[in-house]
Amino acid sequence: MKLFYLLIMVVLLAGCQNSLDDLNEFMDRQKAKPVKPIDPLPEIKPQVVFEYHENGLRDPFSNDLEVADNNEDIEQMTQAEDGQGPDLTRRKEYLESYPLDSLVMVGTYQQMEDYWALVEDPDGTIHRVSVGHHLGHNYGEVVAINESEIQIIEWINDGLGAWREQSAAIALKEE
Repeated sequence: MKLFYLLIMVVLLAGCQNSLDDLNEFMDRQKAKPVKPIDPLPEIKPQVVFEYHENGLRDPFSNDLEVADNNEDIEQMTQAEDGQGPDLTRRKEYLESYPLDSLVMVGTYQQMEDYWALVEDPDGTIHRVSVGHHLGHNYGEVVAINESEIQIIEWINDGLGAWREQSAAIALKEE
């Protein structure tokens, strides 16, 4: 029995012979093949430079409202011929950074003789608003406050430099 196992072991070890002849032949054949040339890089064409000469025309990449030299230039560019329009020189108030339809009136109170409205912004912060305050993107100004709504006058630009007034209101939110 031992001889049988020994014979099987010899046969198995003979099958594990390390011959690399076929691999060496394959490598020799591959090295003998001619090498393909590398494709040349594409030709880079120079970019054509265009130089803009304004010749007294408006610069297409500037915002005229930011470039204006003084407040009179701003008003002349943005107001209608009859002088109607919002005051673009005043500093914007906090509630003007939100669209009017995102603001909610949540209550009112009276202090002395003035009514004050409580307005909630989209972030959930409640602000105190009175007549003369501004809110909304369209230069809205509060003109009246009563127990159930805030009345606002907005200025809408027609795109041609003229402004028109538009009435708007924010109603009291009912629970």
